[in-house]
Amino acid sequence: MKVDRIELYHVAIPLPKPFYPAWIPGYPQTVNRFTLLRLTTDDGVQGLAAGVAFEEEREGLGGLLGPYLIGLDPTDIPTARQRIREASYLGWRNYWIEAAFWDILGKVEGKPVWALLGGQEAGRAEVYASTGEVHAPEQRAEEVLRLREMGFRTVKLRVHSFDPAEDVAQVETVRRAVGSSMQLGVDANQGWRVALIDDAPLWTLERATEFARACADLDVSWIEEPLDMYAYDQQAELCRRSAVPIAGGEMNAGWHEFKVMLEKGSYDIYQPDATMGGGISDAKRVLDTCAEQGLGYTPHTWTNGLGFLINLHVYAAGTRDHPIEYPYEPPGWVPEARDGLLTHPIEVAADSTVAVPEVPGLGIELDEEKLARFGRKYFEITSRGIAIKTVRDKGLFAALSLARKRRR
Repeated sequence: MKVDRIELYHVAIPLPKPFYPAWIPGYPQTVNRFTLLRLTTDDGVQGLAAGVAFEEEREGLGGLLGPYLIGLDPTDIPTARQRIREASYLGWRNYWIEAAFWDILGKVEGKPVWALLGGQEAGRAEVYASTGEVHAPEQRAEEVLRLREMGFRTVKLRVHSFDPAEDVAQVETVRRAVGSSMQLGVDANQGWRVALIDDAPLWTLERATEFARACADLDVSWIEEPLDMYAYDQQAELCRRSAVPIAGGEMNAGWHEFKVMLEKGSYDIYQPDATMGGGISDAKRVLDTCAEQGLGYTPHTWTNGLGFLINLHVYAAGTRDHPIEYPYEPPGWVPEARDGLLTHPIEVAADSTVAVPEVPGLGIELDEEKLARFGRKYFEITSRGIAIKTVRDKGLFAALSLARKRRR
């Protein structure tokens, strides 16, 4: 079996209302953008993956991937990872591509990916409602009460003010409204500060420490990314100072970074994203290490429906001690837009859980009509296409020589 066809799509799903992400102050997001990859083997087995996008910045990615991935055994995950790594040397973060190989491997083996990763059962996974905007405290309190009525038991708030007192007031107001009936997490979005439109606050260790003290009094369950993603030593010091668990790692680039954080004790709860960091393999490595060291694990999933499912498989292979992130900020960021290419949006049951896929592979069911509507195929190449391109670019003699070497 080998990879015989590569297809890449730019996807842009309109949001019903503009969404103002806390991590990019002042920016009105109107579409859910990502790159869709579809690999097809010579046996007709398909694997899917998706990488979050800001615009159409991966326009030239296909020409790079073709020579690396065409002809590759898709069930050979280590070799696929090495090829993806080689294709990343010039700056692309291509870890998200690995999921398509796991999707194929699961279909070939007849197992869901979580089972390939060592998970014992599918069942259901508890989620928490992850808000994405900063609202006035009273408004947010009312919204959290509605989330409680929907069945959510845990919610994550966003704080992003230049005034520390306003951040504390956000948490105080919500805690007063819900009492002890819900768990609260708080995301400061300091891991990767963006000041593209409006300025953004920049927290110091002292500010993070003071906020952690206030959160301890308000029975907050975790504080997420209160410092820069590379401030490993300061993160570790904050963990020592804080009575509230410190979480983060969503944008870190792979095991080589997580290894340092784990050695230094930078977080109490690790949140790698298999579509942003080192792919499914590295996320699983972090999961296993967290289990060995008695640390928490719950992945970042704020990307798209495919990204949620990919991370759900890694999460389901573990102990599921902490709920998994369920991005939800109506009226802009809702399941219909987040999961817009899936045949059915990922819905939360009344007990605040989602179903873990039981079908082979990742369990991604694409709606081809929606793909035709919201996606634009910008690259496609096959084994034959690679052969023709090589002859055109290198000449017949060199092409034949390269083909012989690839068959060895």
